[in-house]
Amino acid sequence: MTERIQKALARAGLGSRREIERWIRDGRVTVDGQLAELGQQIGGSSRVEVDNRPVAWKSTASVSVRLLLYHKPVGQICSRDDPRGRTTVFEALPRLRGRRWISVGRLDINTSGLLLFTTDGELAHRLMHPSSGIDREYRCRVRGSPGEQEFKRLLTGVRLSGQLCRFESIEAGRGSGANRWFKVVLKEGRNREVRRMWQSVGCTVSRLIRVRYGPFRLDRQHSAGTCLELKAPDWDRLLARKGEAPRGARTKKAGRKRAMSGQRS
Repeated sequence: MTERIQKALARAGLGSRREIERWIRDGRVTVDGQLAELGQQIGGSSRVEVDNRPVAWKSTASVSVRLLLYHKPVGQICSRDDPRGRTTVFEALPRLRGRRWISVGRLDINTSGLLLFTTDGELAHRLMHPSSGIDREYRCRVRGSPGEQEFKRLLTGVRLSGQLCRFESIEAGRGSGANRWFKVVLKEGRNREVRRMWQSVGCTVSRLIRVRYGPFRLDRQHSAGTCLELKAPDWDRLLARKGEAPRGARTKKAGRKRAMSGQRS
């Protein structure tokens, strides 16, 4: 059985599909001694190297997939390494051998809440791609006095850096006066999109928390700086409700597990 190289290596946890496609375009990947090409088919006997180093990959049927829900606190960054020495989210995740955790999207340093991590780059790609239609839900504390006109603009769409951005819904929460809580839902997660949208109508976000990513929700009992590993049947059912193909037949039933922030990836 053969499989496209970028899909196979992503599923094996070497990186996201986008990363691997970039490696191939940069000439960093070879198959049986020859430069790899995007879309190239590889099989079980193919010898794959990245930067002249052999890499281990397995066929789709034998790859176990893991999925973590992480409660990111304010002050952590989503990069793997930081020259300034700031704490990264990857320091809080369980250690892996031969694979690495791949983040599903990002949150900026001042935003807290739900982050997803998986060992399957192909799954990460599907969860992030706009065609999936997966929505993101945030709670935001807003300084300002938005009214019906501002809400209408945010729901209809505002242009940020030439791109039309809009909230799917806005729901007022507690608070009064110049500081109020709102719950907003949007389909895409561009850089600082929620903050910039509120700013476009004269408001400032003083606190931002992502509480849901598609079918995955941050529980109140899930404390900041810890992660929760889902059982394969649990997230299979959740993804199936969102139109994703169930994957339980080829995933590891890992069980629920908490990992404290002292562990490193």
